[in-house]
Amino acid sequence: MNIQGKTALITGGAKRVGKVIALTLARRGANIAFTYQNSKKEALETLQELKALGVQALAIQVDISKSKQILRMVQQTLKKFGSIEILINNAAIFYKTPFEKIKESDWDQHININLKGTFLCSQQVGLEMLKKKIGKIVNIADWAGLRPYRNYIPYCVSKAGVICLTQALAKTLAPHIQVNCVAPGPVLLPKKISDEEVKQIIHGTPLKRIGTPEDVAKTVLFLIEGSDFITGATYHVDGGRCIA
Repeated sequence: MNIQGKTALITGGAKRVGKVIALTLARRGANIAFTYQNSKKEALETLQELKALGVQALAIQVDISKSKQILRMVQQTLKKFGSIEILINNAAIFYKTPFEKIKESDWDQHININLKGTFLCSQQVGLEMLKKKIGKIVNIADWAGLRPYRNYIPYCVSKAGVICLTQALAKTLAPHIQVNCVAPGPVLLPKKISDEEVKQIIHGTPLKRIGTPEDVAKTVLFLIEGSDFITGATYHVDGGRCIA
């Protein structure tokens, strides 16, 4: 797909990996709509950075676990841009949940935002893409959806669901819409992580380094721009963690 002049909708695009994806696509000439929930300050800063690149941009406050808010998000984007050719399902929550302390609310939060939200966004945007028979959807999962780690059971399970959902959507929306998944590994580490934990992560990563948001964004760009003959695939951007 030629990105120039297309519209990309990115959930959770105000900061971190989502912001880098937004800026990467904007530099290729895409107009950008992105969502945020609580990060208004970061959203306004990202909005200005996108506009400075010479593209049109829109920031929308959305709780992606709510179907009515997602419908409003899609309507706002269509009103401004007229179409949505690219959807990046990036918004997610991530926090520690030791087994003995996991509550029902922990499950609800992770599943509702990370998995249900990804589906609801794909459903609403996918229906619009089908009208024009063109579109690319990229879901951001996690290598832990394939190889779960301790103390994050609800998160890992929600991301495993995203990987399965990617395959199901790819079958459902074929042949006109391609749906793929990127599963990052150690890219942005938690702020409270110790130096010793960082050393352990690097030691357990075959490429012996921490990745960057740009590594993820470049893979997303490839799936949109590089090939129209890939669907249902999951690309590991994890420095080899899945094979360690």
